[in-house]
Amino acid sequence: MAKKAAPEKKAAAEKTAPKKKAAAKKAAPKKKAAAKKAAPKKKAAAKKAAPEKKAAAKKAAPKKKAAAKKAAPKKKTKRKPNPAFMKPLQPDTALGAVVGSKPLPRTQVVKKLWAYIKKNSLQDSQNKRMINADDKLKAVFAGKKQVSMFEMTKLVNKHLS
Repeated sequence: MAKKAAPEKKAAAEKTAPKKKAAAKKAAPKKKAAAKKAAPKKKAAAKKAAPEKKAAAKKAAPKKKAAAKKAAPKKKTKRKPNPAFMKPLQPDTALGAVVGSKPLPRTQVVKKLWAYIKKNSLQDSQNKRMINADDKLKAVFAGKKQVSMFEMTKLVNKHLS
């Protein structure tokens, strides 16, 4: 008897499955029709809102022009450099061999150091952030063969007084 019950369950399941599919197909057209009816209402509402938006935009535009006129009278003042950067500092002998022995502002020391690095092509070809030291720069870089450009400024500051 158990063998007969299993085929009967399959047959019952097959009979209910087509009914479910048919019910789903019938429900789908109803949803589409409801969506079609809602769409024209949305368009009509959007059309009504559009003239209101345009009117609001026209009112807002003169305010922007007035704000632009207020901003125009401001005069541009030339940016003042930080006096700490412009203070001449004396490089020691190791750094003096690269940038010169005269007192220079910190900004000029770094600028001359980069000119030396570019002139002698000491920047690493693979990783541009790394600087390969030659004999003169090894003294400045505390004996290191290679330093990063960020570490370089820290090491150079030790040679300025």
